[in-house]
Amino acid sequence: MIISHSGVSRSRPRKALLVAAALLGAISQARAVQPDEILKDPALEARARNLSRELRCVVCQNQSIDDSNAPLARDLRVLLRDRLQAGDNDSAAMDFIVARYGNFVLLKPPMQLNTLMLWVGPFLVLIAASLGFGRYIRRSATNAAVATTAAPLDDNELKLVEAILDKRNSA
Repeated sequence: MIISHSGVSRSRPRKALLVAAALLGAISQARAVQPDEILKDPALEARARNLSRELRCVVCQNQSIDDSNAPLARDLRVLLRDRLQAGDNDSAAMDFIVARYGNFVLLKPPMQLNTLMLWVGPFLVLIAASLGFGRYIRRSATNAAVATTAAPLDDNELKLVEAILDKRNSA
């Protein structure tokens, strides 16, 4: 336990923050699927939940439709369940949604010409950053080497340095 200069424990607020963070984490893990969306057939509902984890909420863009509370995500969840109830298999239901919204709706888009930069872009940025950092290091080393190799002093400069040192030693 850490006691501050006022005598109040700093450990207690930390514990409260940890508990609050844990509760927020538990709340954020709750799924956004509403009770009226859940299918009566558990096998069909399990398929719908698995598929909805692979679809991106086009409003939130960083969540699956299974996690998103956005109205459009709800519409996509309902549409997916409707397709499954109509007898579509998993790939047919996914194809139907991708046909309407494009590959952007997939959390893991396929490798295609129009998604090539999504797959290759991070590597290109990493290579460019590495090259830039290497160039920076080389320039720094070169500048340091140039700074340490000074030209020798001429006679006038040597006399001036000796005069300064003599003045300093005599004081």
